[in-house]
Amino acid sequence: MTQFDAVDIIRAKRDGAKLSREQIDWTINAYTTGVMGDEQMAALAMAIFLNGMDREEISQWTGAIIDSGERMDFGSLGKPTADKHSTGGVGDKITLPLAPLVAVYGVAVPQLSGRGLGHTGGTLDKLEAIPGWRADLSNDEIMTQLGEGCGAVICAAGAGLAPADKKLYALRDVTATVDCIPLIASSIMSKKIAEGTDSLVLDVKVGSGAFMKNLEQARELARTMVDLGTDAGVKTTALLTDMSTPLGRKVGNGLEVEESVEVLAGGGPSDVVELTLELARVMLAAAGQPDADVDRALKDGRAMDVWRAMIREQGGDPDAPMPVAKHTHEIVAEASGTVSKLDALAVGVASWRLGSGRPTKNEPVQAAAGIELFAKPGDTVRKGDVLMRFHTDDEYRIERALEALAGGVEIGGQYTPRESVVLDRVD
Repeated sequence: MTQFDAVDIIRAKRDGAKLSREQIDWTINAYTTGVMGDEQMAALAMAIFLNGMDREEISQWTGAIIDSGERMDFGSLGKPTADKHSTGGVGDKITLPLAPLVAVYGVAVPQLSGRGLGHTGGTLDKLEAIPGWRADLSNDEIMTQLGEGCGAVICAAGAGLAPADKKLYALRDVTATVDCIPLIASSIMSKKIAEGTDSLVLDVKVGSGAFMKNLEQARELARTMVDLGTDAGVKTTALLTDMSTPLGRKVGNGLEVEESVEVLAGGGPSDVVELTLELARVMLAAAGQPDADVDRALKDGRAMDVWRAMIREQGGDPDAPMPVAKHTHEIVAEASGTVSKLDALAVGVASWRLGSGRPTKNEPVQAAAGIELFAKPGDTVRKGDVLMRFHTDDEYRIERALEALAGGVEIGGQYTPRESVVLDRVD
């Protein structure tokens, strides 16, 4: 490999130059192996944050991150594979009903997921509320579950997939370079491409509770990721979906598992059902089944059967009750009228402060912490009605959660109904 000097590469990007493939390959390798220090990569990440990267640079940066580790190969399964990735939101439990629903149709769903950090919940944290359920599986276990088992797996990505990204993400998190489109896109897509799925559907969240606050930013991120997937031979589609208000009526870990089971039982909130069905249609179309009747599979119990098998195959008890919090606190309406605002970020931060999220990567989360929402935008309430209920194991957390909600709920203001949770599509 050609040798470079880290300072020269930092200077080049600082001054707006385009980095060559050789410079990028050397940089990612040098950082992964410790030749390039954290302070130098922090400077380069900030230079990228300020000056950006073009499509070729982002593609090469993503490829170098993939090459830092192993690639999975599902070719031996003998059936198509499809995956979904969400950029993170509040009450976003869609993966839980979606993976078993798609697997009903003989499509393998290798859903390698993550944990929450900040106000957005993590899929693995939710599922770990189920007694006995295991997030960490070997590659052989993943292949067996996808092939001979239920056909769907939700688990942690192995340490061998894109190790450069794991190191770089931790650095970005403490250097204010997380919300940078080239770095977000390459982080997400390096793991998904290395995972080896045939097709990928991206759920790019838009609004207060998302990384992308407006449609223009979200379209740019979606376009960048779709291009990366296409360049790597993965059939990739993105849906832009609304995250101005939380998804569903339960936010937290065990609470979101409960709501997911309601959806799999043919019920559940309309927005969660709508998005689950829409993502399933896109995933199945990419896997060669555009006419699959996903609505029926959700209502007739087939998706629930796969869910129960998936939980059992990973050591969990699908019949176990969810943990119950030691303390609850109810927030009531101070006036009568129509709820006009329920801010996703405010609810997400409040839930996080109740214990559903972690302030640092290594801290545990509370399985029972979170928020139940009894009124959402468009609902009519009377003074004294319960708007939401807090759940936490630590009573002292309630006061700070209430502070997070300040200004996040409005009754009687202007309300415009949304036609759909799906705002746009990028192919």
